[in-house]
Amino acid sequence: MTAAASGLLRLENLSVTFPGRGLGPESSRRLRAVDDVTLHIAPGEVLGLVGESGSGKTTLAKALLRLYRPSDGRILFRGADLAALGERALKPFRRDLQMVFQDPLSSFNPRQTVFEALATPLRLHKVCARAEIAGRVAELLAQVGLSPSFRDRFPHELSGGQLQRVAIGRALALSPSLLVADEAVSKLDVSVRAQILNLLKDIRERHGVSILFITHDLHVARYLCDRVGVMYFGKLVELGGTERVFGQPRHPYTRALLGTLEDALGGGIEEQIAPPSPAGCRYASRCRHRIDACGAAHPALEAAADAGGGHAVACIRWRALLDSHTTDKSE
Repeated sequence: MTAAASGLLRLENLSVTFPGRGLGPESSRRLRAVDDVTLHIAPGEVLGLVGESGSGKTTLAKALLRLYRPSDGRILFRGADLAALGERALKPFRRDLQMVFQDPLSSFNPRQTVFEALATPLRLHKVCARAEIAGRVAELLAQVGLSPSFRDRFPHELSGGQLQRVAIGRALALSPSLLVADEAVSKLDVSVRAQILNLLKDIRERHGVSILFITHDLHVARYLCDRVGVMYFGKLVELGGTERVFGQPRHPYTRALLGTLEDALGGGIEEQIAPPSPAGCRYASRCRHRIDACGAAHPALEAAADAGGGHAVACIRWRALLDSHTTDKSE
């Protein structure tokens, strides 16, 4: 599942830029929410994106789905560059790319029953004959672990976990190739969260659907994902197999997130938006390992050969930090 050549979808140098906010001269500055990101998602793979709030995870996902228009780069899917297509040309691809949102209640029309919520995409995309819709809705409810009796309930009559199951069923109605789950379990109780994660695992195994899973919860990412990408201020700073990234983190930011070093995460989103050296490493202002060279340019992802194939890191000092960390552990 790691070969880019067999990727279901590939992002190449993807960037998303928004106008600046506020008053004064700085309001004219444009915010690069996603900055030159390249990655691929393989068929049947669960790829996780982790990082703090404001790191660009959700913006990247919405650009991938073309809910945002990229300012630069390509989105390669089934022989087409989705970034270059207009809305009419995108329509045939919409069925293949579906999303499950963080807040299930706000993603449903409160005046529609569960049946209507599941039947609507079937009608709009002419998935089946009108006479077959009721049977297809019953199948979708069964796939997500709900009985047929739920079809006549309204969103407010369901628990958060039940409603998220319906949201997943709605996304599956069009038999997508890729499911984007944006913090899909963050608003659920711990016990319900485990059930939804197991449901996503089961869906991947039964249907072979790929999943882009966005989360700030590292435990959840480790449980569900085959590979993990770590984002910071719009940049992908580390990418690799989940156990490799969690067991052998190479970037100082990844290590700080995982608590493997005593790197305090100081600062907040304001500091990230205005880094002291816009041309340099995004993490330099918060990294206690920075040197002068870190202010020259943000490093590209580089293969971390010692950690195994497919593991890449964007840090000019990762080898030195690895050596010092190994020395510290042996003393």
